Amino acid sequence: MRSYTWTARLTAGTVAAAGLSLLIGCSTEADKDQAGEPAAPSAPATTTAEAAPPTVKPGEVAVSPGGVTTAVGADAQSTEEEYFQACHAAKTWMQAKGGDLKAQVEPYLASLQAPDATPGPGTYNVAWAQLEPPRQAAVIVAAQAAADELCS
Repeated sequence: MRSYTWTARLTAGTVAAAGLSLLIGCSTEADKDQAGEPAAPSAPATTTAEAAPPTVKPGEVAVSPGGVTTAVGADAQSTEEEYFQACHAAKTWMQAKGGDLKAQVEPYLASLQAPDATPGPGTYNVAWAQLEPPRQAAVIVAAQAAADELCS
């Protein structure tokens, strides 16, 4: 079975900057006004702090005000099958709660991290406290993917 390392430290700003750098080199006639001069750039898009997962340095952990680990400074590690199962478990849980899936990420993670939580596919059948940081990071990545409906 293949094992993958998922980089969990990307932020919306990092992705936006990468996308912007790609777009800078792509100029079309649509980028010019009627006189053929370059058009004035539009205002940059903004994102909310809630949309981007917290950024942490290697070895650090981000904890929400409610005491929930929301980011781990380690490269996420799981097999393809584990990732799919964790993502699907998160999506199923979030859909059962209803509402905005992205608003369910922290409550979902809280349910996995509770001391009395039963290990299941969302944590690779291991209690949260027993997971190594790369495995905790992978659980968080899968939960965020579920909220973005990227599980399939």
